[in-house]
Amino acid sequence: MYITEAILIGLALAMDCFAVSITSGAIVKHIVLRPMLAMILSFGLFQGAMVLAGWYVSTLFSRFLAPIDHWIAFGLLSAVGIQMVREGFGKKEETKFDPLSYKVILTLAVATSIDAMAVGVSMAFMPIGSSWDTIAMPTVLIAAISSALTIAGLGTGIFIGRKIPCSMAPAGGLILIGIGIKIIVEHLGLCS
Repeated sequence: MYITEAILIGLALAMDCFAVSITSGAIVKHIVLRPMLAMILSFGLFQGAMVLAGWYVSTLFSRFLAPIDHWIAFGLLSAVGIQMVREGFGKKEETKFDPLSYKVILTLAVATSIDAMAVGVSMAFMPIGSSWDTIAMPTVLIAAISSALTIAGLGTGIFIGRKIPCSMAPAGGLILIGIGIKIIVEHLGLCS
């Protein structure tokens, strides 16, 4: 696989990470170093790990996971999105949603990286070879690009969040639900 192809795949996979991190930054409105570092690392590591997992187990489990992987991503993103919308419209003292809690970060890292597993499965059938050496470079690039776009998204979100005085949680929740719906629509072939 050429570096250019790996970069383009990395950019495509990282778009969900970018959107989710914009939402998180807009809700928090300031830098919170440890959880944001955890988000940056988690998003990158999960993207890379899922590519490897998809590539490695493609011959073992792909026929079982392929029919439901999009439903898993949709369910996780929708659950977090609904929680954000519900709590975003609650009273100020009752609003508890924290997009930087480690539980939410882990859920979002898994949900945004489900597509990376499908990419890993497809890489197993590409003429790039079947050794770890051939999959290592694309995996590292995909992970690095996902982390970089998460940083950019958090920064953009913080900037937007400071400019908009109202709570961004409902809008962020709708974005997550929209990403989940997009995944379902693409996997069911409802759009061209």
